[in-house]
Amino acid sequence: MSLSSRILFVVVSLFIANATVAEDKFRVCADPMHPPFSKKDGSGFENKIAELFATKLGQTVEYYWFSQRIGFIRNTLRAKLPNSEQYKCDVVMGVPANYELVVASQPYYHSTYVMLIAKGRGFDDITSPTQLSLADGERLDKMRIAMFDRGPGTAWLQQHGLLEQGIPYQTMTGDDENNVAMIIDKDMRANKIDMVIIWGPMAGYIISNAPENSYISMPMHSLPGTKYDFSIAMGVRYGDHKRKDQLNQLITDNAEAIAQIMAEYKFPLLPIPEQKPKEDDD
Repeated sequence: MSLSSRILFVVVSLFIANATVAEDKFRVCADPMHPPFSKKDGSGFENKIAELFATKLGQTVEYYWFSQRIGFIRNTLRAKLPNSEQYKCDVVMGVPANYELVVASQPYYHSTYVMLIAKGRGFDDITSPTQLSLADGERLDKMRIAMFDRGPGTAWLQQHGLLEQGIPYQTMTGDDENNVAMIIDKDMRANKIDMVIIWGPMAGYIISNAPENSYISMPMHSLPGTKYDFSIAMGVRYGDHKRKDQLNQLITDNAEAIAQIMAEYKFPLLPIPEQKPKEDDD
């Protein structure tokens, strides 16, 4: 065999080997400490859905771990491994539908923000956000409310004149050991705050970590000018149409199993509204 033939044989062999490895793996970009979504021990519902999909494809899940913060997509889905043309991962298991930084699959769940009020602190009679907003001002003055740097919960507080009761929190903590849900959970139980308006899955995490009937839980309903409910999809790189189509088929074929997984996490699941199609850029 000539030298050029040997080189060609090695190149082709490496290509086949790399293709085989890629086909054997369902490669996920995920935060290692982001309950209830993802966690390195596999306990998040995104972990479990990834395992479900990998099983259906005859693959195993392979994670590239990176904390969920600004630059997550740039440092995971769009980044290549050192000295390689292979990307670090191929799928982000949870992104807003029509998210601009990725090509999004069809949505696989729809949820809403939730108002959580700790019981036993003088507000056990509250049955709706409207009732709370109309409560006696002197009574509300004593309430300590988690207030995020952005989001519809903060808009609600502003609309109802409750910003002065706000205790500031960051939407992205920059903490590798605690995500927002974990921090709010600890502070609610430690009596540092009495109330929070937080994304549904995170509310479910807080409820699940507490003794039964520890919280009043009230899903927020969208109003003109203030949206609380959102659809969540999965994300792939621009141009990766084949993988997007594969995810769409998996979501459709396994809708019941996906719903059963998420039902364990105690957060509101709403009907998925029809989505406006988004053009896929190459």
